[in-house]
This record gives sequence, structure tokens and C-alpha cells, in this order.
Amino acid sequence: MRKLFYPFFFVVFVCTLNTIQAQDDAAKTLFGNGNGNGSGISKEDIGFFVAPAYSLSQIDGAAASMFHLRGGINLKDRFTFGGFYNVSMNQIIPESETIGGIYLDYWSAGGFAEYTLLSKKLVHVTVPIQLGYGEVQMDNEDDDANLGEANFVVFEPALMLEVNLHKYVRFNIGTGYRMLSEMTYRNFNQSNVNGLTAYAGLKFGLFK
Repeated sequence: MRKLFYPFFFVVFVCTLNTIQAQDDAAKTLFGNGNGNGSGISKEDIGFFVAPAYSLSQIDGAAASMFHLRGGINLKDRFTFGGFYNVSMNQIIPESETIGGIYLDYWSAGGFAEYTLLSKKLVHVTVPIQLGYGEVQMDNEDDDANLGEANFVVFEPALMLEVNLHKYVRFNIGTGYRMLSEMTYRNFNQSNVNGLTAYAGLKFGLFK
């Protein structure tokens, strides 16, 4: 029940924050100012971005460093929709693994929706929610340990703190909670992969 609380909490959180969203004339940035937009939605209110990031979590007791990439469009710099790709960077060696000389690879990809609160402020909050498909597989120096793989659906809500560095550049840092569908691989299952993920990255784009 506690795990089900996380997505419910984020939905309630976003709905509550939406009631206090303010209209600002211009974004405050560290190195330059952006331009504000009027009310209503038009093509001038549609922007885009790409956001590379580094993430750190645990899989079966082992540290998992990952490259995380998102890209998408935003509406009035408030609602964002797009896709993501996440892939392990280090050799993950699960605590439960009994064979030496092999390591775990992880990847996931899918779509996301994000809500941004007070985006024109120098420091503001974003709430991305990801839903996708992924795979874990044991590899070795020859790229394939011939131990098969396991697939899963992954759901991850997150809470990010974002800073406007420039009109076209933002820095973000925060945490998410990764939840997998039922999955068993080797000596671990989805409960050994579920958990907190820390993020730090940049967002480049045309924010409208």
C-alpha cells in the first residue's frame, strides 16, 4: 500500500499546485531574461527541449549509474509531453549473482508528462511522470552471457528542483521513485529494482 501512495501523492500534489500557478511577465534567469507570453494557447506558446541527465540508484544492492535522456514539447512552459531513454553506464553486479565475471545491463524507454510550477521564477519545481518498457540482461566482456533477459513495465513519478541558468538553459536536480511490473530474473525480482533514483542534469530548449 505504501508504494501505491507515491503516484497518488504526486497527482494530488500537482493538482494542488495548479491552483496557485501565477502569471509572470518575464522569466528571471542567472545570465539573461526571457520573454513572457499572454493568455490563451497558440503556436507561439509551443516550445521544445532536450534534457540529458545523470541518475544514480540501486539494483539488487548494487550501485547503478545511468544516462538519462528526455525530449519533448511544452505548452506555455507549464505542461510538457515527450519521450525518455534510460541506460546503465557502469557494470552492475547484483548482490545475489553467483557467477563471476558477468554484470547486469539495464535500459528503459517510453513516454512522460511533466507539470512545471512557476517556470518564470529563477528557482521552480517540476513534476515529471514516466511510463515505459525496459529490460535487464546479464552480459560479459563478449557482450552476452547467454543467460537470457527479463522485460517489464516501469512507472516513475519524480519531483525536481529547476534553476533558470539562461533563457535557453536550465539545471535540474531531484529524485524519483521507480516501480516495476512483476518481473523475475536470475536471483532477484522487481522488488530488488524498485526504489529511489537521484537525478541531476541540464535542459536545453525553447521554453514558451
